[in-house]
Amino acid sequence: MVSLYAASKKIYPRSVRGVFAYWRWMCVVVTQLVFYGLPWVEWGTRQAVLFDLGSRRFYIFGLVLYPQDFIYLTGLLVISALALFLFTAVAGRLWCGYACPQTVYSEIFLWIERKVEGDRSARMRLDNANFTMEKLVKKWFKHLIWIFLSIWTGFTFVGYFTPIRELGMEFFLTQMSSWELFWVLFYALATYGNAGFMREQVCKYMCPYARFQSAMFDNDTLIVTYDAQRGEPRGSRAKSADVSMLNLGACVDCSLCVQVCPTGIDIRDGLQYECIGCGACADVCDTVMDKLGYAKGLVRYTTQNAMDNKWSPKEMWQRLMRPRVQVYTMILAAVTIGLLVSLSLRTPFKVDVVRDRSTLSRITEQGTLENVYRLQIMNAAETQQTFHLSVKGLPNLQITSETEVVVDPAQARWVVLRADLPYGSVEGGSHKIMFEIQASGTDAYVVEKSVFIVPR
Repeated sequence: MVSLYAASKKIYPRSVRGVFAYWRWMCVVVTQLVFYGLPWVEWGTRQAVLFDLGSRRFYIFGLVLYPQDFIYLTGLLVISALALFLFTAVAGRLWCGYACPQTVYSEIFLWIERKVEGDRSARMRLDNANFTMEKLVKKWFKHLIWIFLSIWTGFTFVGYFTPIRELGMEFFLTQMSSWELFWVLFYALATYGNAGFMREQVCKYMCPYARFQSAMFDNDTLIVTYDAQRGEPRGSRAKSADVSMLNLGACVDCSLCVQVCPTGIDIRDGLQYECIGCGACADVCDTVMDKLGYAKGLVRYTTQNAMDNKWSPKEMWQRLMRPRVQVYTMILAAVTIGLLVSLSLRTPFKVDVVRDRSTLSRITEQGTLENVYRLQIMNAAETQQTFHLSVKGLPNLQITSETEVVVDPAQARWVVLRADLPYGSVEGGSHKIMFEIQASGTDAYVVEKSVFIVPR
């Protein structure tokens, strides 16, 4: 009986130091300072970044966005996609290796594991050892720290949608709503499971980016590469041995590049979809080369063309700015500038005009023809604003209800608006009109189209 199932073996990444490890940890620190710290930043009397789904308002520092501003979210997603295309075309999986949440939290959880259980060999011995009190204490202590960090991560995530100070008070008073509690625990469980147990399996089997990344690579894309011409044939040797006499390449076959890889691959086998481009193998290989007195760069970031044609670093970097990259850069810059300009010119209020459907048109006691409208004004500014209302489009058309409306900061208000004109002054039918809403003391105004019904 042949089984087609192969159980995955646990990977024990060895700790590594080097240039790429430094930048990877810098990304971990920066991203987590932003994620955990941003909900606690105050902006005036409110949280600086808050996505209030209940009131359908999204606060981002000085911006107050409404669902009608969905176009800005679309622009942000387009910018993110273009940035991913650009970075991938230039240097492969930069996102995966340095800033992806899966990579970031796996690094944090692995760091905690090292501090509690020891480095690679110590963790392997502990897992293979018989059950002892030491093993029980270390395992439980590690998981307690993981669980605490996961719950804090879930709490912070929900803090972007519920004011985090109120959420903290609700937590200590055990008054959190069922939905808040669900999302805290759900996000915590996802963090605990993905970063604590699944780790490389998420990158290898669940992440779609690993599957279609090759479509964005070409021979001028920077990737982590093993220099086979220089390294082969590989083999161990003494530090004082003459490599030319042994007929060996620079690779000493120490397998450290495999031991430090978070996905457990051997970079010497060539580019593989499991590689997340973190550069850990390059760091550890440079350490070995330095100890042996060999030139660094046996495993390094380079391009396929640079390897085949033996280009110098200058020639390689010149080729990086190829037409494909230039097009990505120009489109990304254009979309980003367009989004920023649109945000800067954005009118600080929104207006919706809805005709009163209960009455199409009626004759008033004064002998005028009246249409009724419902006007919603959404104040996107953080100060109280007064709006002046006017109408045009027909002769002698005027507003007979209030023409000035006061709206509180970041609030919306519905008002009933009546528009009249002399009876018989306009032929029957539907006539286009325009309402002008001007914010007092500013140049901002909005024009909303509607119709005025005259009975035939």
